[in-house]
Amino acid sequence: MIYSKIVGTGSCLPEKVVTNEDLAMRMDTSDEWIRARTGIRQRHIADVSQTSSDLAVPASLQALAAAGMAPAEVDLIIVATSTPDHVFPSTACLLQARLGIKGCPAFDIQAVCTGFVYGLAVADKFIRSGQHKSALVVGAEVFSRILDWNDRSTAVLFGDGAGAVVLRADSRPGVMASALHADGSHADILSVPGNICRGGIAGSPFLQMDGQAVFKFAVKVLNGVAREALEQCALTTRDIDWLIPHQANVRIIDATAKRLGIDASKLVVTVDRHGNTSAASIPLALDLAVRDGRIQPGQRVMLIGVGGGVTWGAALVEI
Repeated sequence: MIYSKIVGTGSCLPEKVVTNEDLAMRMDTSDEWIRARTGIRQRHIADVSQTSSDLAVPASLQALAAAGMAPAEVDLIIVATSTPDHVFPSTACLLQARLGIKGCPAFDIQAVCTGFVYGLAVADKFIRSGQHKSALVVGAEVFSRILDWNDRSTAVLFGDGAGAVVLRADSRPGVMASALHADGSHADILSVPGNICRGGIAGSPFLQMDGQAVFKFAVKVLNGVAREALEQCALTTRDIDWLIPHQANVRIIDATAKRLGIDASKLVVTVDRHGNTSAASIPLALDLAVRDGRIQPGQRVMLIGVGGGVTWGAALVEI
């Protein structure tokens, strides 16, 4: 049997840090208000000149270095992003060129905050098919570009960043199971309902969200999809060493862990320092926990995400 295994992780955060106090100087909010509702105390914001691919390049190079691989050894590139550099070409193709890689397939996945889990599951299937021996999977976002900075209900939640992993074919299971879902009938609870039309913008270019609806939906589906992935391996929540949820807000994270019966000591939480970085949030948290030594080889990590679409998914991986 051919399996895929994560052999390297990497990340990149913009230099600029925006604290809750910084936001309180420009809108009607406060550090106490933001922390109580989200758990967020700061986020990284990209410079106006920085794009998703600008963040994806150093994250990818870190992951490749950790894997002991040269860029030329990559034969599949998947970038999960809702904030691509251009309408086209894809951010994956731009990343491919900047890494000096030629010829391998490269494409973007748009599943918003679930994008990295979608990308990981797709790359796993490509490698298991036997047609590819390695894959670079990246979540990269500059969500600051699609925020209305006068709207405290959304602007305080998000940040920018990129996280990456390298997958390689292996005889031992790495990505043990995955489960992906979507339900477009809930598209209106989290969306950016605009598009480019004849040189202008049709609709709104800003993120809009029904926070209560998103919370209720997220807690319900994250519990279910995590259990679905475990059932594929005949495992239970007791077999999980670490849980890395999408870093939306601490209330969703805590409620999900409680429903799964997973102790807070097994949670990897970065939302306090990164905010919600959409498709980048899970790989950023994974890289941090690998590099600080919390996640060790042989441990099982459950990755779960939910995002606009509405999309949701889980991947159970053994490091």
